[in-house]
Amino acid sequence: QVQLAESGGGSVQSGGSLRLSCVVSGNTSRRYCLAWFRQAPGKEREGVAVILEGGMTNYADSVNGRFTISQDNAKNTLYLQMNSLKPEDTAVYSCAADRRWWECRGAFVKAEFDYWGQGTQVTVSS
Repeated sequence: QVQLAESGGGSVQSGGSLRLSCVVSGNTSRRYCLAWFRQAPGKEREGVAVILEGGMTNYADSVNGRFTISQDNAKNTLYLQMNSLKPEDTAVYSCAADRRWWECRGAFVKAEFDYWGQGTQVTVSS
C-alpha cells in the first residue's frame, strides 16, 4: 500500500505556471503506474498525464504541449509542470498510483487506480 500527498496548488493568472508535487510513501519498493488527474466542479474526473511503461508519457489533448509529467525516483516524487495555464485548467488535481503497471494505459483511460491523493486546488483567473 502507498500514500500520496500532493502540494503546489494555488491561484495564478492566465498564462502563468505552477508545479505540482506528489510524494509517494509506504511500499515504494515495487513498481507503480503513476498519473495526474483533475476534476472541475460539475465535471467528471479527467486524466491529465501519465507515465507509461518504458518511461513514455501520455497527455490529455487539452494539456499537451503545456504540461509535463516527470518523476524523481530518488525522492519518490511525481511532478506536474503546468505552463501557459488557462481558466479552463481550474480544478482539483490529484495524483494516483496503480499496482498494474503493465496495464497503465488502460487504467489511465478508465481512471481506475488503486491509490489516490487528497488533491490540491488549482485556480486560474482570466
